Order: sequence, then C-alpha cells, then structure tokens
Amino acid sequence: MRAKTNDTTTARGREAENAAAAHLEKHGLRLVERNFRVRGGEIDLICRDGATLVFVEVRQRSRSDFGGAAASITPAKQRRIILAARHYLAGKSDCDCRFDCVLIDGGQLEWLRHAFAADA
Repeated sequence: MRAKTNDTTTARGREAENAAAAHLEKHGLRLVERNFRVRGGEIDLICRDGATLVFVEVRQRSRSDFGGAAASITPAKQRRIILAARHYLAGKSDCDCRFDCVLIDGGQLEWLRHAFAADA
C-alpha cells in the first residue's frame, strides 16, 4: 500500500510542477531544466527571465492544516535550494539569479518572485 501512496504523491508533485512551468512560461519565462539534484539539495524548475536565471521551488498543499504551501518552505528548505543553486552556477559565467516560489493551495496558484535571498 505504501508504494501506491508514494506513486500518488509523486504524480501530484509532477502535476504541480507541470502547472507551475506552464504558468511561468505563459508569463514569459523559459524553462531551462527540471528537477536539478545534487547531494543535499534539489531545484524543481530552473528558468530564464530575460538574462536572469530563476530557481523555482514548487510547493503544493491540498489542505492548510499545517500552514499551507508557503509555510512548508522553511529556512532549512531554503538552504538546500541555495546549495543546489550554487552547484548549478559553479563554473558558469556570472549571471543574475533569483529564487521564486510557486505555491499551489487547493486550486489556487500563486507565484512569488524574489521569495528569498541567497544569504538566507
């Protein structure tokens, strides 16, 4: 039974990432990479907004019992995203970047630009 729950959670996460990517592309961002993983961190979506590289965390919650999607992006989670972003940027020429979040609570999608900073 556990595998089915994990499969369902994975499928919902993939659907949330697809919805987020479609929303961002509709607003002019270009998807560069999905699910960039390194030891200790992961970035759901990496996009370009003009010359700016955008690292996007996608969070979905069907219920707000524990504070909703925004509350799930803890300082520890931010540190893991920043770690992965630093790995992604290693060896690349200097470029502007920012950290955005796409929050999906129930059926509502909210895009937070500049959600946190690398010095968090």
